[in-house]
Amino acid sequence: MVTAKRPKMAALLEEPLFEISGQGPAPSKDFFQLLVTKTKVIWRWWKISLRSEFRNTVPGELKESHQDFVDDSSLQVQVSTVFGVKILVYTRNLCQGHFDYLDRLSEPLLLRVISFLDLEDVARLAQTSQKFKKLCNSEEVWEQIVERHCDTVTPEMRSLAKERGWKEIFFCNKLQLQMHISRKRLMQDHDNAPEERI
Repeated sequence: MVTAKRPKMAALLEEPLFEISGQGPAPSKDFFQLLVTKTKVIWRWWKISLRSEFRNTVPGELKESHQDFVDDSSLQVQVSTVFGVKILVYTRNLCQGHFDYLDRLSEPLLLRVISFLDLEDVARLAQTSQKFKKLCNSEEVWEQIVERHCDTVTPEMRSLAKERGWKEIFFCNKLQLQMHISRKRLMQDHDNAPEERI
């Protein structure tokens, strides 16, 4: 039953599934590109050299099915040499149908999903990647968390959150929050008071 759902989910993925390019390791100046689509792995290379025998060298391209890539140890060695073992493992996983669906969701949808996680899970998710660290610490997520956990969110709390951030508002205890709001009121009253003329 799980395998029946996989093709439907995979159909939702945008092309390309993965793309990376860069220069080969020193002393090579050659340039490489790895592209993974829903059905193929495309390996491209451009020979970069000042030597006259390589001036007329045309760029190369190799296209393989996912299964052919998994079976092609020679190409895997090239990918690992140029882009590293992590990229090779990630590419193999994609070719074997292990897609990272969560990472491919739109940012607004991810923000909404994160806002419903337990706080411990938000903290754990923030440790998985730079992208999720940024999202888990975003004002949008913490605003939704505050709205979900607090009985009421007053306009004064919203104003204070613009200055201090929603995450700080969430972790303030009620007494601290009341003190911050009182200080803000006093400052606003002071700023709005007419100046005395002498």
